[in-house]
Amino acid sequence: MSDAYKRAGVNVDAGNELVDRIRPALGSNRTSDMLSGLGGFAALCKVPTKYKNPVMSLGTDGVGTKLDLLLKHDHLHTVGQDLVAMCVNDVLVYGAEPALFLDYYATGELNVDTAEVVIKSIAEACDSAGCALVGGETAEMPGFYPDDKFDLAGFCIGWVEEDDILKPDRVQVGDAIVGIASSGPHSNGFSLIRKLLQEIDTPPKLSVLSSLLEPTRIYTKSLLRLVGQLRAMAHITGGGFKDNLPRAFPKTLEAHIQPNSWAKLDIFDWLQEQLAIDALEMLETFNCGIGMVLFVDPENLKSVMTELREVDETAYVIGQIHARHSRVEKGDVVVSSDCFEFV
Repeated sequence: MSDAYKRAGVNVDAGNELVDRIRPALGSNRTSDMLSGLGGFAALCKVPTKYKNPVMSLGTDGVGTKLDLLLKHDHLHTVGQDLVAMCVNDVLVYGAEPALFLDYYATGELNVDTAEVVIKSIAEACDSAGCALVGGETAEMPGFYPDDKFDLAGFCIGWVEEDDILKPDRVQVGDAIVGIASSGPHSNGFSLIRKLLQEIDTPPKLSVLSSLLEPTRIYTKSLLRLVGQLRAMAHITGGGFKDNLPRAFPKTLEAHIQPNSWAKLDIFDWLQEQLAIDALEMLETFNCGIGMVLFVDPENLKSVMTELREVDETAYVIGQIHARHSRVEKGDVVVSSDCFEFV
């Protein structure tokens, strides 16, 4: 590489070394549909032949400011799961099978050792999600990022048969709402959490810190098998129940959620106490122990719950779909496109 580029702070040799290091990790999860190898300008892939009318489901996301906490506590070996989960769970919502994943790693000065840990963790998470890490971009941007910091984003493509797409308009009055347990806050609300950690006088217990660092759950292998029995799904991410549930059913309907119907993780009690906010604001900010929500025809409910137990998912019936302005049981939370309140 040119001396001029080196003097500007960009080390192309380090980038090439990184590609060599991660090549073995990426080779394990490539599919037979791939037409190109690692290191090209773009990834080439055929449309899987098993679909009659394939539709792409595409999602992109990042780890957000949780990345700062993972860096501070030397916990980067799990960051790939946070990144992949945030993307593939969104793709999964429509019943799509995640297939291809790309990452974007941007830093002020490329630390090959750090980047290797991060990208190998992404490859491992892709294995868990059943998709292939087919490429990405490593951007060295001296003077833009601090040398010891980096940012991370991901992009996922999934495939679904057109007739099998889970859509909001499939949800009907009387459908059961099933919540699948989260592992903690996942990768949402960490700007607030980091501010809290900076302001509290006493450092949190190790159990609290461990819960905050727990990676986002990947739900693909547990839930893909159930797609034929579901009406719709919602991934509970930023905005909690308030913003994410109404995206999964028509505006003519509302969800009645029973907030005491699932076991709360201790980390959410700690957050609520430290933040001094009420239960409704907690549900508006965090997943509060529910990472994915399924909308299920009552006739399929028993079968769905049985299959979830068989794959060791912790699942709860947390509510029901009603027509707008229906009678609400005391203690329920009403969620619709323009309503979010306790009754």
